[in-house]
Amino acid sequence: MEVVDLEATRPGPGEVQIAVAFAGICGTDLHIAHGAMDARTGDRRVIGHEMSGTVVSVGEGAEQWTPGTPVTVMPLLWCGECSTCKAGNQHICERLVFVGIDSPGALQELWTVPQEIVIALPSSLSLRDAALVEPVAVAHHDVERGRVASGDFVVVVGGGPVGLLIAVVASSRGATVVVVELDDFRRRVIESLGIECLDPREGDIAAIVAEQTGGAGADVTFEVSGSQPGLTTAVDALRPRGRLVAVGIHPQPREIDVKRIFWKELEIYGARVYERSDYEAAINLVDSGAIPADAIISSIVPLADAPDAFSALAAGGAVMKVLVDVAGGSAS
Repeated sequence: MEVVDLEATRPGPGEVQIAVAFAGICGTDLHIAHGAMDARTGDRRVIGHEMSGTVVSVGEGAEQWTPGTPVTVMPLLWCGECSTCKAGNQHICERLVFVGIDSPGALQELWTVPQEIVIALPSSLSLRDAALVEPVAVAHHDVERGRVASGDFVVVVGGGPVGLLIAVVASSRGATVVVVELDDFRRRVIESLGIECLDPREGDIAAIVAEQTGGAGADVTFEVSGSQPGLTTAVDALRPRGRLVAVGIHPQPREIDVKRIFWKELEIYGARVYERSDYEAAINLVDSGAIPADAIISSIVPLADAPDAFSALAAGGAVMKVLVDVAGGSAS
């Protein structure tokens, strides 16, 4: 991975050029940087899809976007013609283009995108915090899939950025939330927000959850770790007719106790990306202060240092979310 000088793409018809302020680095970006998605990205592709910025210029037909308007991007382009799109599920289109993976992304000073994926931000929301909108939309979609309601007992297996955000969004709905996480730093961040966080090495999570719920088990579990032990824990912790939401990306097929699913009539849901309503809800959550941005954003680095930030994230350590200051400190 390297930082290079490229000529900015001028906006064509229906396109908007954005001066990117901040861009977040996520797990998918790390996979791309390590070559795991070369078949989709190629070897010279600008990546990044968590971002905030301001409109600079527009192409013909996009005049509704005024230069200086604060914006973010919902990085999904669907075909509108496949059976999935026609069924109303455009966000998981059979020919979905994920902008920042399948096409150039936000880790560039000037980013030109189709106007239909640009979303205006309220002036009250700082551009720094607005860079969290995309991962908050992921978490909101996950919580929606799990039908989390006030009074539910929720277990989140995996306390990285997305797991933490799922816990926060579920808590905002009145659920009781427990997070399961191995990393000491992440546990401290989560606990600092008043959310219980358990180390799975220190006890049987399913037994602890059963004890806390009078023997019933969790109403909803979210598997965010992408690991076999995490999946087993997420299934074992559920009450009869409980709901498991599969969030983490598992690199290979996993074993699952189908007899337990049958015996307890468990429900399993996949949760992938987000819909427009999730983005709108995420903007409101961040703008209202319901999302603890200061706790989630571990550091901000200049664009020139982005390769080093990727290396540091890959090595692990005391970090939750890293933002790249693409604008060089001129945005707030």
